[in-house]
Amino acid sequence: MEETTGRSTKKKVVVVGGGLVGALNACFFAKRGFDVEVFETREDIRIAKVVKGRSINLALSHRGRQALKHVGMEEKIVSKGIPMHARMIHSLSGKQSPIPYGRKGQFILSVDRANLNKELLTAAEIYPNTRLNFDHKLQDWSAETGLMTFARSDGSNEQIKADLIVGCDGAFSAIRKQFLRRSRFNYSQTYIPHGYMELTMPPINGEFAMKPNYLHIWPRNTFMMIALPNLDKTFTCTLFMPFEEFEKITTGDEVIEFFQKYFPDTIPLIGVDALKTDYFRLPAQAMVSIKCSPYHIGDKCVLMGDAAHAVVPFYGQGMNAGFEDCLVFEEIMDQLNEDFSTVLPEYTRVRVPDDHAIADLAMYNYVEMRAHVNSKWFLFRKRVDNILHFLMPKTITPLYTMVTFTRTRYHEAVDSWHWQNKVVNRGLLLSATGAVLGGSYLLIKNPPDINKLMVPAEKMWDRLVALWTPLRTLI
Repeated sequence: MEETTGRSTKKKVVVVGGGLVGALNACFFAKRGFDVEVFETREDIRIAKVVKGRSINLALSHRGRQALKHVGMEEKIVSKGIPMHARMIHSLSGKQSPIPYGRKGQFILSVDRANLNKELLTAAEIYPNTRLNFDHKLQDWSAETGLMTFARSDGSNEQIKADLIVGCDGAFSAIRKQFLRRSRFNYSQTYIPHGYMELTMPPINGEFAMKPNYLHIWPRNTFMMIALPNLDKTFTCTLFMPFEEFEKITTGDEVIEFFQKYFPDTIPLIGVDALKTDYFRLPAQAMVSIKCSPYHIGDKCVLMGDAAHAVVPFYGQGMNAGFEDCLVFEEIMDQLNEDFSTVLPEYTRVRVPDDHAIADLAMYNYVEMRAHVNSKWFLFRKRVDNILHFLMPKTITPLYTMVTFTRTRYHEAVDSWHWQNKVVNRGLLLSATGAVLGGSYLLIKNPPDINKLMVPAEKMWDRLVALWTPLRTLI
């Protein structure tokens, strides 16, 4: 770890939430020399026998890696991730077709959520000016004074005063509740009609059951299943489906019938008994998208991560966006000399449009993953976009590349995507029109011999009649 910068009077920063974004934020603030305290409702996951909370694997990409790099954690985390170079599309027939994420050498990383959280907590704790507090639940706080009250697991209370309160306490943030009591605070939450359920695909003879360097997808138009590789040679499979479809399946036999119909190639890989057990271990979990604005109150409190912008998981950017929050805040702190009265409103101004954009993109990408990847037009456009990007890298960049492999601001990536779509689609239309007009001109200038075309036409008719005769007997 890099040494903290010295300062004569250290300000107190309290980070509420010891999850991924909270733990990383603690590293950022501690590195700058602030006195940092982290308060987490749960027990310390590094010593817990059972880790509560979500376990969907995470896809670490460029934005998240840049934030980790800033606090010296990138190499350590990357070394424990598994590169995924492409989507591997599984058809109903069992055929597998890869769709690369970007250029050769570009990949995203499958990382374990719990392990990443543990590593970040340990990294934060190494700083001498950081203190971690577990089993502390926020009861109340004041935006005017910075005074906070926490309830301990033993029933006692603890009060602490902060110069800055950083809310990183997730989609159902206790910090954000105070924001809701204030005027001119915009807030919306949307539960999508689909839920998710996790299944485990074990190793076969000590090796991965499928090719490990891919994000495997079984797109079935209105629902889908994905699988990400783990270091222990298992795959975490996540089934995304409307809640009413989950509720229709009530017995183990119905589970197997459902998978035989839609995911037949996975049954021997997961195992019949394991599939039945995993399916009924927990009910399907809900997914929520949250937007709000502003992200700050005065110079005392700011929201980051899911507390500011919970997104559905279909672009793999939830964690990456949260990590980039920390990095953007850091960059603004540099620009404005750590003056919270100007840093916080500037952070809101810069970050809100980007987080709203990725929330919308995540919603869109679910349709792409479960349905569009089956479309020949989608695959054709992918190839066209990649060719144009190769020929004109500064003019045409695929949306996924901008979002995943650059730090192009999310809302600028969306604007660029819309512009590129118009240009490319008009170009394809003009090309097709030109081909039709050119072909028509050639036919007019050099009309074919009708007599020569009659023979093939007569042969084609004879073949159709020959095919129709036996079919009539079956109808």
